[in-house]
Amino acid sequence: MSWAGPEDIYLSTSLASYLDRKLLVLLRDGRKLMGILRSFDQFANAVLEGACERVIVGEQYCDIPLGLYVIRGENVVLIGELDTEREELPPHMIRVSEVEIKRAQKVEREASELRGTMRKRMEFLDFD
Repeated sequence: MSWAGPEDIYLSTSLASYLDRKLLVLLRDGRKLMGILRSFDQFANAVLEGACERVIVGEQYCDIPLGLYVIRGENVVLIGELDTEREELPPHMIRVSEVEIKRAQKVEREASELRGTMRKRMEFLDFD
């Protein structure tokens, strides 16, 4: 059992102002979730209604629907309200299907792994 310190009380109080509002939640693993905050507790565990995960690869993006979503507070890095009056993304961003964004993620991941492999090979060859 963990102890809730005074800072946890302030966090849960500040989340009360976000109830029934559309939020962006950044998670520790880098995922970005959006949805309407319906409930939370003193540990910042939160329930989002109509949640979706926004996946961005380069200039492409996709909002993957998740429905009703429970977020464990320890995974939350940042929570912020989305301005429903403003455009969420720059105009150059292109909305693509879930299949296309998954393919783009795979290509990006493979390219990153290849760069890491090449860097290791170059370090091995460095004779300084």
